Amino acid sequence: MSATTGKPTTKSNTLKFNDGATQFRQRLITSLLSHRPLLLRNIRPDDIYAPGLREYEASFLRLLDRMTNGTKIEINATGTQLRFKPGVLLGGEIEHVCPVGDHEHNRESNSNDDGGTIAKRSAGWYLEGIFPLAPFGKEPLHLTLHGITDGTSDTDPSPDYLSSSFLPLYVKFGIGTNDDYPPASITVIKRGAAPGGGGTVRFYCPIVKEIGSIDLVEFGKVKRVRGTAVSCRIPPSSAARVAHSCKGVMHRLLPDVWIHTDVHTSSGKKRKGTDQQQIGGCGPSPGLSVILTATTTEGICLSAECSMKKNKSNSDIANTAYANKQIIERKKIELPEELGQRSATLLLQEILRGGCIDTHAQSFALLMMCLTPEDVSRIRLGPLSRYTVVTLRLLKEAFGVEFKLKMEEGERGSGGGDGSGSEGEDEEEFYGENGKRRVGGTVVCSCLGIGYRNMARAST
Repeated sequence: MSATTGKPTTKSNTLKFNDGATQFRQRLITSLLSHRPLLLRNIRPDDIYAPGLREYEASFLRLLDRMTNGTKIEINATGTQLRFKPGVLLGGEIEHVCPVGDHEHNRESNSNDDGGTIAKRSAGWYLEGIFPLAPFGKEPLHLTLHGITDGTSDTDPSPDYLSSSFLPLYVKFGIGTNDDYPPASITVIKRGAAPGGGGTVRFYCPIVKEIGSIDLVEFGKVKRVRGTAVSCRIPPSSAARVAHSCKGVMHRLLPDVWIHTDVHTSSGKKRKGTDQQQIGGCGPSPGLSVILTATTTEGICLSAECSMKKNKSNSDIANTAYANKQIIERKKIELPEELGQRSATLLLQEILRGGCIDTHAQSFALLMMCLTPEDVSRIRLGPLSRYTVVTLRLLKEAFGVEFKLKMEEGERGSGGGDGSGSEGEDEEEFYGENGKRRVGGTVVCSCLGIGYRNMARAST
């Protein structure tokens, strides 16, 4: 195996990687939690115009520096090499401004944490990186982020998605379940769609001495679907059309479906009794997105989100008009009905995978399982993503934890045309010989935790 695969080059205490900014946040997180220095080399050395770290990666480093005490960060002149010496997590009141940029032409999957040509990231990208660190500070974390909140579902999760997918995992691990502190929460103070941003998100997370082990292998049956259609600076009827389209698909499967419409304008609403303070409102950019969450009888929550596409197709180039020497580009915008159907299809595909958590949350859950007490934790996942496979290798190098993977093929429901499959799929791929729908591809992951304890928390 060549050295460019990202495997540490030596057996020393320092984690050394030669493949640049691949899994940038994940490696910084494991460095802080394992208290091992980190060395990253070859960070985009072949990029002639912009080698080294991106602006959003440097911003994430500044955020970690504010959250910790004693952290040392060294970056060479070209930005292609990073030395990171972890400090002690503090928590407390922190406010951070996320760089705002154009996400309109980004089509890279979030499974590649390298970032590629993406210039900026949304607030959800920062929150996703902070989630594994927040419970292990000296004080509860009160984090306020300013930047993009919606419209980047192709690359970054939204605060609504993290609230419906990641926060329930906090509860499963025992974070925020005692009476010492309130439970963790994510509050969107102001919406800010891409690319203009202008939104505000507040994240609160209590601290724990140690987290508990989990055993999530029973999926159950879907009993309800909840969702939210968010619109910024567009007609309110668009959000209602999205909700109606989603319910048109989901009502074929179950009756308990409710989708709330969250409409935001530029002005917002004034607080009662004041003339200056306003609540709500949104940033300068228009946007439309939807988040759906399915809850099962076993308490499993699966979420899917998507935002309105604003792609410019090749056929639209011929429609370019010239007026007053200015180019007016006619872009192909996705209809609200198409957005609603696409979001419902994404949720059904997530349910069909058979995992007890979303595909996007696999790496987060596996990392938290490594930190559990010295007891066995189990979780059922759908097909492992490439990002998850690389994460398993990273956890073995950083913590010495090896996961036992057991493939299981179960059957759920009947094949009587429940509508949850894609029309163009081969039926033999999803149905068994007895006509029942298969859960094929599920993986039961189990490991023995390292017994991680929050040493920064004051003893009582």
